[in-house]
Amino acid sequence: MPNTMLKLKPNAKLKLNSVQNDHLPIPGFEPWYVRATNPALSVMIDFRTRSSVTVAEMATLDDALEHMKHAGVRCAFVVDENEKTVVGMLTAYDILGEKPQRHMHFTRLSHDEVLVRDIMQKVRDWSLVDINDIEQSTVGDVLEVFNETGLTHLPVMETTENGEIRLRGLLSFAKVKRLLANPG
Repeated sequence: MPNTMLKLKPNAKLKLNSVQNDHLPIPGFEPWYVRATNPALSVMIDFRTRSSVTVAEMATLDDALEHMKHAGVRCAFVVDENEKTVVGMLTAYDILGEKPQRHMHFTRLSHDEVLVRDIMQKVRDWSLVDINDIEQSTVGDVLEVFNETGLTHLPVMETTENGEIRLRGLLSFAKVKRLLANPG
């Protein structure tokens, strides 16, 4: 980096700095941990900065799981192919747990015939939290909810200025546990 600094007006709100080192660590390679006292927002996947992963309600379980693996997630939102709205949520646990087996037993369908819509968690059945509550909570508060409820994922909702309720983010029990597991 050149040693010359660009000059800004004396009353500029942002100040330019220079790096005194010849090298920097590669971003994203350092371990990141949180404490229970950190803000809950520090562990929330925020859909303002990261897109959600979706699967079609008519997809097979194998296709949905493959898509989730490829995206590196354990949870996807289920979309209605006609209206393009979120109609449910699907976790890897839903796919790999007892739900498909129970559905196959009662419907006499084969595994290949079971669709995402058959085992997804419908929107009306979700337990969720409001972004205003998350903004006032800590990571420890989030962990407590996960431990008390047995949930693996918790959608975060917000109400827009015109009163529309929409998804704002997602909390993951596995992510919270991983980030709290500071070895040092």
